[in-house]
Amino acid sequence: MKIFTKLFILLCFFEVNSQIAGESTYQFLNISSSPRQLALGGKEITLYDFDVNQPSINPASLNSRMDNNLSINFSNYFSDINYGTAAYAYTFNNRGNTLHFGLSYIDYGNFSGYDEQGNPTNDFTGKESAFSIGYSTKIQRLPVYIGSNIRFITSSLEQYNSIGISADLGILYVNTEIDLNVGLVIRNFGTQLKAYDEIYEKLPFEIDIGVSQLLENAPLRWYLTFENLQKWNIGLSNPSRLTTDLDGDITEEKVTFVNNIFRHLIIGAELFPESVFNIRLGYNFKRGEELKIIDQSNFSGVSFGFGMKFNKLRINYTYAKFSSAANTSFIGLQLNLN
Repeated sequence: MKIFTKLFILLCFFEVNSQIAGESTYQFLNISSSPRQLALGGKEITLYDFDVNQPSINPASLNSRMDNNLSINFSNYFSDINYGTAAYAYTFNNRGNTLHFGLSYIDYGNFSGYDEQGNPTNDFTGKESAFSIGYSTKIQRLPVYIGSNIRFITSSLEQYNSIGISADLGILYVNTEIDLNVGLVIRNFGTQLKAYDEIYEKLPFEIDIGVSQLLENAPLRWYLTFENLQKWNIGLSNPSRLTTDLDGDITEEKVTFVNNIFRHLIIGAELFPESVFNIRLGYNFKRGEELKIIDQSNFSGVSFGFGMKFNKLRINYTYAKFSSAANTSFIGLQLNLN
């Protein structure tokens, strides 16, 4: 734990401000790390079981049940964009101390280059990746776990390259008597070590709080997550929703107090969570509000999926609605190598 403490102290010297999409670099770090995550809304931080993908979003969830489990996930994100993740956990002593290794990769595809006059130049690509190492430990005599990830980030966009480093800090309370989990995560706390050009950009820092519980008389676990708590007003008006009256006066979309509260909220549910087959459903209010089309029902923000277990192999699949023109599928495999 000393190395994580030292890294956290080091990163505290860098300026950290509230960041949401469009205000920082390395936005691929906020894409869901697994099909199960996406199915439950995208940022579920209170899972505490066998899922070896979970420590990528909350390192405190790392435990010995993930030992020698390998997971590979892939999504044809949008258009020609390919996104994938991998995770592996290893318990290195009989006290249950476990390390977690995570990898995420995104390929934005090929682009046609043009100069200022519109003349064709060379084609180019864009790729980004991140590799993380995580560790967690239990606080003595308390059902509380704390953990940390160190993440090394590389990005290549056309002729520009960047390198960054970040850390995640997580806390997880697990009450086995009433099947209640409560989590807190500080994510993407770090800096660029090498800027694309001369300007150093901020990372997508955020603070999330979550709670989940298994119902006493039903095989259903519900999930509730409040994201981006480091910034209250995340409900920005959408320029495409401007209205013009008969006098030509333009009125911007107004984001109400209640609407802004809901944009911090993600809900999810998992039916038969401990069975060989389970069904998942989630709704991301922020995604749904920002991508919906006025006067048209397109179910933006909704995601659903399922998981199946075959002996030592688990298969997960999720389909998520982003908008009428953009939906994605996410498939993953987890193999127990023991």
